[in-house]
Amino acid sequence: MLMLARLVKFVAGVVVALLVVGILVHVLGANTSNGLVNAVDDAARWLATPFKGVFTPEGKDARIVLNWGLAAVVYSIVGGVIANLLFRASLDREARWRSRRGLA
Repeated sequence: MLMLARLVKFVAGVVVALLVVGILVHVLGANTSNGLVNAVDDAARWLATPFKGVFTPEGKDARIVLNWGLAAVVYSIVGGVIANLLFRASLDREARWRSRRGLA
């Protein structure tokens, strides 16, 4: 379970990084006809889909920063909570294993 906790934490980090880079792509006006930039933008847009329209300020960049930023924060918190729960479960499992064998 410890490996799974690390995997969840890693995936959450990648998701947050994609969203932050996606925000930077829009704010800095990167060329979305570039293949790599377009791929990052598409991935970030897809990841932020559940948060579309949460905030509706004037200006496209402000909407992207607020909504995609919210998505990054939520994914980070949820990923951290899940990883923490998995980590604690692995510690509890190890403690139970040790107590059964008289090692604790």
